[in-house]
Amino acid sequence: MSELADERPGTGAAMESVPGTARATDAAGTAGTSDRRLLRGAQTRQTIARHAADVASLEGLSGLSIGRLATDLGLSKSGVQTLFGTKERLQVAAAESAREAFLDAVVRPAWSAPRGAARLRALTEHWIAYAEAPLFPGGCFWAANLADFDSRPGKVRDTLSGHHRDWLDTLSGELREAVGAEEIAGVDAELTAFQIDAVLTAANIALRLGADDATAKARRVIDGFLAAPR
Repeated sequence: MSELADERPGTGAAMESVPGTARATDAAGTAGTSDRRLLRGAQTRQTIARHAADVASLEGLSGLSIGRLATDLGLSKSGVQTLFGTKERLQVAAAESAREAFLDAVVRPAWSAPRGAARLRALTEHWIAYAEAPLFPGGCFWAANLADFDSRPGKVRDTLSGHHRDWLDTLSGELREAVGAEEIAGVDAELTAFQIDAVLTAANIALRLGADDATAKARRVIDGFLAAPR
């Protein structure tokens, strides 16, 4: 068996005699090493961005620093600097990481519910769970950061505002579905989405202040919006 294997074309010494084979092998090895480095870099960037989101939920995006994150994660400051470049890019990356975590915890699980009132109920229940057992140590990431950037034009403000607008659009879309199916009374979908979001945000703040009945109150308000038409 071993002798036959040694004589197969493209193996052993025969491979070395094929013009260009060694160079191709070296190139493939270099490419593979490069790919692994890129993958490690992407994974490290995700880890830093997710930790930055946690820190920003407590101290705000303005409180982020490359040096602080490097120390927290046992990385070199220069390495973190290389991955993000500027504080603004780090802030945006933290916001995008927070958004992805939010989608996984709140929005995507609700998609298994039928459109309309059932999905809206699922969205709000997942949101309440997201605040009760905080996905981020400081509670809702956007409640902690929107007010700080609402009057500060720039990429960070645009990113946070876009995330918030997407959430309101998600709520209003399900409200329109519920009204169209006559599951709830006719409402102004945009206004009601605004009201539901305001109630949820207020509940998040109340929870942070120790009000244990905050989510029960939020549910009562949302129940009123989702009541069947008379």
